[in-house]
Amino acid sequence: MTFNLQDKPQGEAADSLASSFTASYAGVVAFIAVAAEGSFARAADRLGVGRSAVSRSVQKLEAQLDARLFLRTTRSTSLTREGELFYRNCHPGVQRIVQALEDMRELRAGPPRGQLRISATTGFGRQVIAPLLAGFRARFPDIAIDLMLDDRPTDFTSDRIDIAFRDGQLEDSQIVAKRLVPMQMLVCASPEYADEHGLPRHIEELASHACVNYRMASGRVAEWEFKSGGCRQKLVPPAVYTFNDADLVLQGVLAGEGLAQLAGYQVAEHLRAGRLLACLAQYAPDDRGHYLCYLSRQQMPARIRVFIDYITEAVRALDLYYISGLDSIDGEASIAMVSNARVLEELQD
Repeated sequence: MTFNLQDKPQGEAADSLASSFTASYAGVVAFIAVAAEGSFARAADRLGVGRSAVSRSVQKLEAQLDARLFLRTTRSTSLTREGELFYRNCHPGVQRIVQALEDMRELRAGPPRGQLRISATTGFGRQVIAPLLAGFRARFPDIAIDLMLDDRPTDFTSDRIDIAFRDGQLEDSQIVAKRLVPMQMLVCASPEYADEHGLPRHIEELASHACVNYRMASGRVAEWEFKSGGCRQKLVPPAVYTFNDADLVLQGVLAGEGLAQLAGYQVAEHLRAGRLLACLAQYAPDDRGHYLCYLSRQQMPARIRVFIDYITEAVRALDLYYISGLDSIDGEASIAMVSNARVLEELQD
């Protein structure tokens, strides 16, 4: 039977129900305590109330049930046959309630355990978050991970998400967004493509180059973002390929098929190894950041708290923001120096 809000009693009926439930609940708790202790006095001590309060609660319960639950003498207290039947039926339910309370206390104060449901954008989740999960599980083996890769906006409530990783800060004021690392967007090409076609030095030159675009989960093709003269500029260049998977876009660029604007975490290692070159760094857009998001800081389960601490430290330890200082370099110099950014960073230090 389903109890809907529309079905709830009104007026006197509601008061009667509330009164009945309160009396029944208090009576059942008192009844179980007396049955377990074999004494009204010991049950009162266990519950931290007076003996008369326990006796009144049991009497109200007996009146509601229209049955006598205990045989009382000056020396002993024992269950009647009806009391034994009622105890057998009530005891499992009360034990489950007690266990539920203990479980909640353990979640707050005991070793972190339980299931953690995580959502991440496909690229960042696959390349950055997923490789770190084994280390987290080694430290917290009682926490199970459910990772979902999805580029759509996160619905924390309907999808029962504990933590989400998103590119760019969310606008929902009810969501706590913790910035993990910067998110640079870089126009990249392979050295082979650069040797054959050159690299653009101005945004307008993109129209004459082969480009690889990314189609978002919404179905729209992602715009390339730039900052020129202090103003944000967006465009969708003509593409020789369009993929709905960020890894395929990267593979196309590595294969020399054309240019693409890619997130720094995708290309950092390839730039260090010389497998990619970056260009148009002087037009790089403002850093949008990669964010760890969750619903509330209040009453946070231990499994969520330890994951946030662990993953924040682990992600920030990665060298994902490696092309620092390129904003001050322009033209052909940026093309030449970007593939050797380690030397550049040492010079800047």
